[in-house]
Amino acid sequence: MIDRFSYDEFGLFHENATEYGLPFAAPPVVRRVFVEVAPDRRLSALVWKVGEPELVLLHGGSQNAHTWDTVAMALDRPLVALDLPGHGHSDGPGDTPEGQLSAQGNAIDVAAAIRGLAPAAKAVVGMSLGGITTIALWAQAPELVRKVVLVDIVPGIKTERAKHIGDFVSGPPSFASLDDLLERTAQFNPTRSLSSLRRGILHNAVQQADGTWVWRWARHRSSADGDIRPLEAVANRYEPLWAAVEHITVPLLLARGMRAGSVLGDEDEEELKHRLPSAKVTHVEEAGHSIQGDAPLELAALIEQFVFEG
Repeated sequence: MIDRFSYDEFGLFHENATEYGLPFAAPPVVRRVFVEVAPDRRLSALVWKVGEPELVLLHGGSQNAHTWDTVAMALDRPLVALDLPGHGHSDGPGDTPEGQLSAQGNAIDVAAAIRGLAPAAKAVVGMSLGGITTIALWAQAPELVRKVVLVDIVPGIKTERAKHIGDFVSGPPSFASLDDLLERTAQFNPTRSLSSLRRGILHNAVQQADGTWVWRWARHRSSADGDIRPLEAVANRYEPLWAAVEHITVPLLLARGMRAGSVLGDEDEEELKHRLPSAKVTHVEEAGHSIQGDAPLELAALIEQFVFEG
């Protein structure tokens, strides 16, 4: 008999608070909800606090809504963190050529979820694939996007800059143990604490009946996704979204990681400013691509200032 691992997705917030020095008088008020976005298809989301959600947070490829936990705790505002199609607890993507990496397909589903959960949100914050989805969302449903925060992403990034992400995600299809998962994840994230990586794995992987572990997003892998090299394999497919960026009329902030691991270079920042002169760019010196993981408190402060004080 295989011993199944016991996991409480709402029982780890004290670790986030301890690691980043956040107050923790009581666990935050968070609940998981599901929204039907198409017949027999639902997106899942974490709804933080009580009240009209003020923000929508969209994670990157092969991540899930819990990647925002520390950011959400630091913001301390009502918000919604969505699981993109085929990620986290959401159902798989619809019938799109790019599967779970489809910006347009994701945007259709995200729009339906936002209408149901956060129609008056003051901003959409998107990291990596979530940022690409945010741009596509603006093109499809601009009434739902009042401000945009892009986290280390613009359309048309150079594929070689994302190679390390593809190398990590294109690993074994399953792992014999949680320790094996942690070891591989730590190899690709040497600056992150083991406790934060372990939390991320528990939120983003699931133990199967035979005791092995698989990434939640990998359960919805399709032939369209190929080997699931996010950004590296499909970055050139997002190039046409520059046209959508040029037509964005709401305030936009790019938070760019400046440490190794970021997928952006100076030329990407310059292209954004050329395409959208009104765009603001902020450098996060102590972060790579996943700014919400490397510097969550700084990212939360940037969001607070741009969305609510700017």
